[in-house]
Amino acid sequence: MKKNWLSYMFVSALLSGALTSCSDSFLDLKDPNHFTNENFWLNKADAESALAAAYSPIKYQMNGYYGAFDGWLNLNSRGDDIFTILNEEASMWDIANFQNSKTTGNDPFGALYTGIQRANIVLRYIDTVPAGSITESDRAMIKGEALFLRAYQYFLLVTNYGEVPLRLLPSNEDEANKPASSTEAIWKAIESDLNTAINDCDLPVNRPVDEKGRVEKGTAIAVLGKVYATQHKYNEAKALLKNLIDSSYSPFGTPAAGKRYQLMENFADNFTTAKENNAESVFELQYSSDGDLTWGNESGINMGSSLAQFIGPAKSGGWAKLMPTAFLVSEFTKEQRGNRPTITIINGKGEEETVVDPDPTKEPTSKYDKRIYASMFFTPSEYGDWVSEANGWYNGQFYGGLYTMNDLWTGNASKMAGGAPIFNVSSSGTSSTEGQFLLKKYTAYYVKSKSADNMGNKEGKANNVRVMRFAEVILLYAEACAQTGDTKQANWALNEIRMRAGLPEKEFGQGDLMKEIEHQCLLEFFGEGHRFDDLKRWYSTPQISMTFKGNDKQGAANFKEKHKYYPIPASELNNNKAMQQNPLWK
Repeated sequence: MKKNWLSYMFVSALLSGALTSCSDSFLDLKDPNHFTNENFWLNKADAESALAAAYSPIKYQMNGYYGAFDGWLNLNSRGDDIFTILNEEASMWDIANFQNSKTTGNDPFGALYTGIQRANIVLRYIDTVPAGSITESDRAMIKGEALFLRAYQYFLLVTNYGEVPLRLLPSNEDEANKPASSTEAIWKAIESDLNTAINDCDLPVNRPVDEKGRVEKGTAIAVLGKVYATQHKYNEAKALLKNLIDSSYSPFGTPAAGKRYQLMENFADNFTTAKENNAESVFELQYSSDGDLTWGNESGINMGSSLAQFIGPAKSGGWAKLMPTAFLVSEFTKEQRGNRPTITIINGKGEEETVVDPDPTKEPTSKYDKRIYASMFFTPSEYGDWVSEANGWYNGQFYGGLYTMNDLWTGNASKMAGGAPIFNVSSSGTSSTEGQFLLKKYTAYYVKSKSADNMGNKEGKANNVRVMRFAEVILLYAEACAQTGDTKQANWALNEIRMRAGLPEKEFGQGDLMKEIEHQCLLEFFGEGHRFDDLKRWYSTPQISMTFKGNDKQGAANFKEKHKYYPIPASELNNNKAMQQNPLWK
């Protein structure tokens, strides 16, 4: 799927403009190498290549919404789970500290509208493909994917910018100067597109291997559930997500039995190349080791991801621009799984003696939440844990790898010279020590290379980005249940997440449910760009400000209402004379 589907993107730059116009010269000459509406929309392959172009902008290597530079860095740096390194990217530092201006850096506004434009082209011309060259089922499916992509990118626009122009036609058929639509109108359009994609477009429940990464019916349902929850339409979110869970999800610890979705038993399998497009994946952006090493978006063409380069430790070839916060570490370590199991033996003196069970498979297999070991680099034994990662990572081994934690930490010393979190974690449960923790999720620690995180390492850059996992569906369902007073179902959903993390089942009363949901979302989605948007959904601006200050978030004192949104970029204001700046940023 990665090679075949993504190879269509070679034509995407042409598709964004050439297909919207088909005027000929006075000689009526037609260049067969130039795409127009007359020589392009001839069969299913043409329609699918246009659709592939619509998938591309959201995942641009550098500047897409999930691109490594202005996308991923800023997406994460606004949350209180991420510490941003000083003297790295100036614009990222300003955004992380809520000191950005109307012209700070780049942002994903243009890439999102490029994706919308391409989706609009597909929706405008898909019905012109001759009936004999495409089945009606395939035509409907492609239309459903385009509707989803348009809706999802408008969801990202309205949550990040507020009121923006609502463009539902290709640019050559739409007003060049178009004012912003109300957020109500944008939300209505998003819901309409997703409902049509779900109910009328033959989206498959499960894709074959060579189509993985393309939108499925469950993808559209899950995102619509998130759209409802974001608007606090919790009754609608609860009903929709419950149906998806009942029909498609196999509860944790039970056989899948033909169900589409299941939580992966090993949390780390969601962030390596070995288990891409797995049973937990709802929407996954496809990256590949194919292509040259370039720093562009579509030119080149680079099909790889740059995340490991930007966040990986300096020792492994990364740029180490982000770290976990002390608040995040404290949340991960405050609930322990229990003491290491013991057994009774007969010692050399013929006496009974209680000793630590040497069997590493005996529960509890670790002192802390299982997710911490996939999320952060650290040395467990320094904190009284019996999980051994003392011999390091990389070289394809968790144990016996090339780098120890001390190697990675000292390798980052020059990066952290301008400041780093102070991790006061109890050592062996008796005294306090200044700890060492680095971001591990989405690094290439599993690759056999001393420079696995460098973009020159093809295997390291091939890792897909999991935009939405079924764990998010379950936690959104828990939230919808909690907000509608259904404590029983909220607890069921919470305990699905807790059990996978190795934590004991618990029963939470109505007054404690949202606190536990927030806690589990923080740990589950650390480093995945969720935290800031979650706080926006749950809290008012004064409450977010208080939370940031309490958790020692960088720039907490600067946070204001306007920082919940990006300003409308100058390029849009210059090119669209009917558009005005977000009032909060005027």
